[in-house]
Amino acid sequence: MDYCHMAGIAVDSMGVGAKFCDQNGITGRRAILQFSRLRLTGFKSFVDPTDLVIADGLTGVVGPNGCGKSNLLEALRWVMGENRPTAMRGGGMEDVIFAGAATRPARNYAEVSLTLDNSDRTAPAGFNEFAQFDIVRRITRDAGSAFKTNGKDVRARDVQMLFADASTGAHSPALVRQGQISELINAKPKARRRILEEAAGISGLYQRRHEAELKLNGADLNLLRLDDVLEQLKSQLSVLARQARQAARYREIGEELRRSEGLLLYRRWREADLAYLRAGQELGALTKAAAASQSAAAAAARHRSACEDKIPPLREEETIAAAVLQRLLVEQNTLADQEMRARDHIETLRARIEQLAHDIAREAELNRDAGDTIERLEWEKAALQKASAGFEEKLDLAREAARACGVDLQEAEAHLGQMTEDVARLSARHQSAHRLLADGRATLAKNEAEIARAGGAVIEACNAVSEADAHFVAAERTQSEAQRAAQEADAALLAAEAERGEMQAREAEARAARSEAEGEANALGAEVNALSRLVARDQSEDGQLLDALQVEKGYEAALGAALADDLRAPQIGHSGGSGWAELPDYPEAQALPQGVEPLAAHVTGPDVLARRMAQVGLVDSLTGARLQADLLPGQRLVSVEGDLWRWDGFCAAGDDAPSAAALRLQQINRLAEISAAANEAAAEAEAAKRNHITLSEALAALAERDKSCRQSRRLADQALTDAARALARLEADQSIAKSRLEAAHLAVTRFDEEALANRATMREAEAAVNGLGDLDHARAGVEALKVTVEAARIAMVSKRSMADEVRREGEARVRRTQEITKEINGWRLRLETASKRAGELAARKTQSETDLAD
Repeated sequence: MDYCHMAGIAVDSMGVGAKFCDQNGITGRRAILQFSRLRLTGFKSFVDPTDLVIADGLTGVVGPNGCGKSNLLEALRWVMGENRPTAMRGGGMEDVIFAGAATRPARNYAEVSLTLDNSDRTAPAGFNEFAQFDIVRRITRDAGSAFKTNGKDVRARDVQMLFADASTGAHSPALVRQGQISELINAKPKARRRILEEAAGISGLYQRRHEAELKLNGADLNLLRLDDVLEQLKSQLSVLARQARQAARYREIGEELRRSEGLLLYRRWREADLAYLRAGQELGALTKAAAASQSAAAAAARHRSACEDKIPPLREEETIAAAVLQRLLVEQNTLADQEMRARDHIETLRARIEQLAHDIAREAELNRDAGDTIERLEWEKAALQKASAGFEEKLDLAREAARACGVDLQEAEAHLGQMTEDVARLSARHQSAHRLLADGRATLAKNEAEIARAGGAVIEACNAVSEADAHFVAAERTQSEAQRAAQEADAALLAAEAERGEMQAREAEARAARSEAEGEANALGAEVNALSRLVARDQSEDGQLLDALQVEKGYEAALGAALADDLRAPQIGHSGGSGWAELPDYPEAQALPQGVEPLAAHVTGPDVLARRMAQVGLVDSLTGARLQADLLPGQRLVSVEGDLWRWDGFCAAGDDAPSAAALRLQQINRLAEISAAANEAAAEAEAAKRNHITLSEALAALAERDKSCRQSRRLADQALTDAARALARLEADQSIAKSRLEAAHLAVTRFDEEALANRATMREAEAAVNGLGDLDHARAGVEALKVTVEAARIAMVSKRSMADEVRREGEARVRRTQEITKEINGWRLRLETASKRAGELAARKTQSETDLAD
């Protein structure tokens, strides 16, 4: 079985206590890690930079008590990842920094560097890329410590796992400290098992297993917390799903409402547009009729018509000329763009030809450089082949000389090792006996103090358990109150959501009613404004008689047929001019035919129309044609549809275009009718608006209440979560307190047992001190033999160095020959590629020149 040692033996002046560490760190196979050098700066008593070179074989450090031998072993543990201040014999980790002396000031940092030889490339993965690497640990006051590997920052866990994979480390049993020999002898089976596991190379696996168990325990706790979170999310998800359904329903209703409002508005607009088109058609027909009736009366109108007939050809010619001009302008812009693109293409082709010529010249220059490089590499390859002649013979001779020196050194070292082991065993007996006696006394006093301290810990743990139980009961009560508050908040939230949903439906209905009422009022208002503008536009400044008439609805066409354009004349009295003059009534008015109703009964107007209206009768279409022959001079018959029968035999059908007077009378009656309807619609719209505003305010209040309930629910959930966390934390504290109480009881029992064992150990140590031999004589023999071994080692190292130098030179020549062959092949491939590239560039240049000529 091999152990990981520090390459050396450190023996104090009294000849007791051995600390040793072999140079190889081995875990079931040889030469995994090889310690080469240990460098200390500011570490404990090593205030100045100090190097401990660990050469092949054994390296010893000898000195009196207090010279710092133990600090070397502690430095090795520290740089390998030790984090316990007690293992460094201090109260805190910063105690490893040099604290100062009478003549030297204190340091602010301490650094330990361990150099490892990995020339065999057998280090663990992640560190195997270097043939030699340094593990550096540096600690600064008030800043903590840090690890580096070859100047790169690494974690302490990475360094610990590096040495754990090599079956060594800060806690390795192979690092023997003061008093550990007796501990190993008296160790329990569990401690011995650690030594066997390290020798078998599986201590790293156990370290990773421990970390995996910790991670699994953490994952179990996270899963438990995740279950709690999932339960909370499920309850929130149900609430959110209900709210999502309500929101989706609200969006659907809103979309349907907007679609219905759009259809209603489109229908009203369409009806208004059709009415506008019909009115335009009717207006055009009336305008044409008026123009046809007055065309013969005015010569100026005929001249104007003639001029207007000449305008369309001239406008057509102007349009044709403008179109031709526009087409010519477009063609001019097109030709200018084509010229610009052609010039840009020419400049591009010239630049491309110039770049291709430059590329062809550059490729030719690179081909010449490649040829020169190939010639130089072939010359270097021939020189290396010539220098390799006789390499194997030189290497064999050097290896044979080194092997012979190695055999002599092994024999001397075997003899020295045997003597050293004898002296070490004798020294170990001396040290073990004296150390066991001193440690027994110190341990006994320490056990007695620890027994008293453990008794106090038992009392403190009992108090902590009682306090934890009280806090746990209070936390359970708090959690119950938080659950009740969460349930109340949930019930209030559901009630608020229900009221808000109902109010939203009522507010939507009120908004629809308001929109409908406002739309109706706006439509009627628009029609009133349009009719008002039409009526106002047709009003005469002279005061036409038409504006002073009032006719019952439905009789507008009859009055228009009876009086026609005469209604546009003003009332003139006795002033003269054109218009209606006041005349006395007939002494005996002509009676209308039998059974004819006077139209004057449905018309209210000035007295100047009395004589005219007395001679107008109202009949249906069949009766009018039958009674036309019975009419007296000046009499006429009209129907509600606008048919006219005059006494002189003239007839006019109501299907013809109605008179302007009839249309104006209809507009006036329609204006009076829709004005009243518009006032009613405005009142309804205002009432709907007030109702909608009231419901909107109520909805806003309910929304604020819903928001308040949600906030209360969130606060209740947060309080419930905090209570659950506090309960879990207090439960853990309760468990920890009970564990501490149990550990305190176990500690009291263990310290009692250790005190009894230490008393027996002291008696054995006192008996062992008296039976030891002379240690100084054995040490003198070992020192004399060391001189012979050192001379043999120097000779062996010299011969081995010569053999390594010959081997390295040969290997360097082989590697350089392979690199030269690879470079030659690369340059030749580059020549072939460059030739193809030059051909392609020439073809592209020819093509570009052809394009430029085109």
